[in-house]
Amino acid sequence: MPILAITPINYIHLLFLALLFLLLFLLHLLLLFLLLFLLLILLLLFLLLFLLHLLLLFLLLLLLLLLLLLLALLVL
Repeated sequence: MPILAITPINYIHLLFLALLFLLLFLLHLLLLFLLLFLLLILLLLFLLLFLLHLLLLFLLLLLLLLLLLLLALLVL
């Protein structure tokens, strides 16, 4: 009897192995998409924080210009 004899038991084992590999492959794809989704969320969060930082910097510059204008009006 050869080692790789195809019997119904081997068919069942091969079916279970194929289902297991399919399940692992689908789990791997799910984890990959979850990781990409989390990276996208982090990227959007960092972009939002960067835009907020630029807005605060612009407001600080505007406040500084207003203070300089007030100082110039007080000197004159």
